[in-house]
Amino acid sequence: IVAASSNPGDVVLDPFCGCGTTVHAAEKLGRKWIGIDVTHLAIGLIQRRLGEAFGLKLGKDYELHGTPRDLDGARALAEADKHQFELWAVSLIPNAQPWKGGRKGADQGRDGILYVQDAAKKPHPCIIEVKGGAIGDAQIRSLIGAMERMDAPMGIFVTLNEPTKPMLRTAAAAGFWDPGHETAQPIPRVQIVTVEQLLSSPVPPIRLPMVRTDGHRKAARETKVTQGKLDL
Repeated sequence: IVAASSNPGDVVLDPFCGCGTTVHAAEKLGRKWIGIDVTHLAIGLIQRRLGEAFGLKLGKDYELHGTPRDLDGARALAEADKHQFELWAVSLIPNAQPWKGGRKGADQGRDGILYVQDAAKKPHPCIIEVKGGAIGDAQIRSLIGAMERMDAPMGIFVTLNEPTKPMLRTAAAAGFWDPGHETAQPIPRVQIVTVEQLLSSPVPPIRLPMVRTDGHRKAARETKVTQGKLDL
C-alpha cells in the first residue's frame, strides 16, 4: 500500500500505528513517516523494531514526542494514567517486557519481567514492580513475596519517589543471588531504582547477570529499498 500510494521522500502518516508495520514499510521504502499511538507499550515496541531492523537511534535518526523526558513529566503521567506510567517505566529497563503483554488487571506485584541466566544458561525470571505514588516497606515485602511465588531469584523495584530507609534495609536483607559465573560477583536479589536514575543515566543503575533476549521476537535486519523495488 505504501509503495502504491506514495513516492520516495513523501510523508506517510499512521495515526494508529500499533506495532509499527506502516512505519517500518515507510522507512524501508525511503519515505518520511509520522506514527501516532495512544499506548507507551506500542511506542516502545516500535523503537525497538526501528533499532533492530534499521539501526535507527532516538534523537539522531528520529524524534519522539509525548513521552516523559524528566521527573515532572513522569509525575504528570503517573497522575494521569497509572497503567500507562507502569508500561513506560518498564520500557526504561532494556529487554524488560510488560507483565502479561501490558494488559490491565490484578498483577500481584508484577508489572514487568525480564529473564536472566545462570552459568548453565538456564533462564530465571526477574520480576519488575513499578510504583508512582506513596511507597513503604510493605511494597518491598510484597515484591519478595511475588518472587517466592514465581521462584524468581531477582526483583527490581522502580519508584517515582525516593525509597525510605526501611525499604532499603528490607531489600538488603533479601541477600544475594549467585548465578554461578566464574567472573561474576553475587548480585543483590532485590534492587531499588528511581525513575530519576533511569532517566538521567544512559546505562540503568541495575546489577544484572547475563540477560536473555531470545524471549523477544526480533525484527529482521533490513536494507532500504532503492529504485522502488520491494522484497517480500
